[in-house]
Amino acid sequence: MEGGGTLIQVYTGSGKGKTTAALGLAIRAAGAGLKVYICQFLKGKYYCELTSLQKLKNIKVEQFGRTCFMRGSPSKKDIGLARCGLEAAKKAIKTKKYNIIVLDEINVALKLNLLKLKDVISLIKNAPKKTELILTGRHAHPKIIKMADLVSYIQDRKHYYKKGIKARRGIEF
Repeated sequence: MEGGGTLIQVYTGSGKGKTTAALGLAIRAAGAGLKVYICQFLKGKYYCELTSLQKLKNIKVEQFGRTCFMRGSPSKKDIGLARCGLEAAKKAIKTKKYNIIVLDEINVALKLNLLKLKDVISLIKNAPKKTELILTGRHAHPKIIKMADLVSYIQDRKHYYKKGIKARRGIEF
C-alpha cells in the first residue's frame, strides 16, 4: 500500500450504498493481494454479499448483531454484541496482518450509544501505519469526520422504497 500513515475513510449520509462502497473497496484491495478484515456492527443475519466474500481468501468477515433488525431502544444484548465487535476489531488491528479494516455500520452503533465515542477514537488512533480504516453508516460523529482523510456523503435524493418497492435479494440484502 502506498503512503506511510493510517488513512481513514468515512462513508455516511442518508442514501443507499455506504456498505456497498466499502465492500467494493474491499474486493478491489483483495484483488491487489491486500488482506481485509470486515467487522459488521448491527448485522447478524445472512446477506448475499457474504457468499461472494467467503470465496475471497484475503477477506475475513465477522458479524456482531442480532439476526433481526433492531427496532426501538437497544437492548443489553445489542450493546454486548457491539462491544464484542469493537474488541474483535481491536484484535484484528493488533495483529497488523490486515491492510484494510472495514468497520461497517459503526457510525450507527455510535449514534445508538452501543459504543462509546472515546473507545472508537482510541481504536482509530491505535491503528498501525499503512492501515486503511473504513467507517460506514449514517450519522457519522463530527469528531470522526474531523479525523477522517476522506468523507463521502451519500445522500438520498430519490429512492424506489417511496414507490412501495420492497428490499430485494441480491440488491439490498
